[in-house]
Amino acid sequence: MPESHRRNHRRHRSATATLCFSLSRSRKQFPSSDSTASAAAATIPFSDDDGSDRWGTMLPDLLAEIVRRVEGRDERWPDRRNVVACACVCRKWREVVVGIVKRPAASGRITFPKCLKMSGPRDSALQCLIKRDKKNATFYLYLSVSSLAFSDYGKFLLAARKYRNGARTEYIISLDPGDLSQGSQAYVGKLSSDFLGTNFTIYDSQPPHSGAKPSSSRSCRRFASKQISPQVSAGNFEVGKVCYKFNLLKSRGPRRMVCSLRCPLSSGHASNDQVENTKEKSSESFQPGYTVLKNKAPRWHEHLQCWCLNFHGRVTVASVKNFQLMATVDQSQPDGRGDEEEVLLQFGKVSDDTFTMDYRQPLSAFQAFAICLTSFGTKMACE
Repeated sequence: MPESHRRNHRRHRSATATLCFSLSRSRKQFPSSDSTASAAAATIPFSDDDGSDRWGTMLPDLLAEIVRRVEGRDERWPDRRNVVACACVCRKWREVVVGIVKRPAASGRITFPKCLKMSGPRDSALQCLIKRDKKNATFYLYLSVSSLAFSDYGKFLLAARKYRNGARTEYIISLDPGDLSQGSQAYVGKLSSDFLGTNFTIYDSQPPHSGAKPSSSRSCRRFASKQISPQVSAGNFEVGKVCYKFNLLKSRGPRRMVCSLRCPLSSGHASNDQVENTKEKSSESFQPGYTVLKNKAPRWHEHLQCWCLNFHGRVTVASVKNFQLMATVDQSQPDGRGDEEEVLLQFGKVSDDTFTMDYRQPLSAFQAFAICLTSFGTKMACE
């Protein structure tokens, strides 16, 4: 073997050993509640002192094998921060990691911040917790570490804060719990309500599809100026609505709600003819390209004298805020029809300031969190 080949081989072995050591140390250096974007980037050096990028010159097959092993071993947080650490090494590593790590719909795992706006898995729901801070009107979304461990915070995903904007109420949603403003780089979207708190609009900071135009309303602008840079939009993009129906007769019963959302489409979304057929059969308002959800009607329990829904152990406290949503129109299905027996989102109370949120395809974590935020607050006209 030529001397140059032996030097390269020794260099790759040294880099691999350093990587494994860095990944093992990262488990103790970062708490589980850190944001996804900042997870363990400092554990791996980016370059040598002389400026040469030794990590970027690693053999492609060796690099792919390392990433596959880390991806297959660390399936849950906090260990999954090691996958994020690999993507933070350099551009070449990031491209390899992005190519190997599967989307949440296929893997059932949330790895990067962009996964928060991708649809969840279809077969099993992603289980999350929402922690409420009444004093600061702030809400925190965590990825559950266990289906019944309601006291464990798990992996931090999103935060939201409630603001008063004139006669309306707004919830600013951010990746950073310490920076909850529309001008923040961590800003991902917002939820805005009307005067009565019965009609809500969900806004995304990024266009939901190519050619999408931001809302023309002045109140929906993120910044005072029209444009800061070509990469940052000054406006918000409407991606859904949530409507609570009025209870004019004041009859006993839970809240009734209808959601219309522009969800991430699967490869086999509905054709135009199939959508038209579904539109004719649906009794709810319908917008082309939108998925329509409504709450599942509970049953009255004579012995307990209350309305009941089966949350399969994920909800333990009776509350008017509890709900389950099912689809009447589902754009992620080949025929565009929703399965009215399948729960796509459920939300419920487990303690005074702790709530569970379980969602699945076609909803994303951002959309599910925004819908659940609409349940907080008194709605006298709907109860």
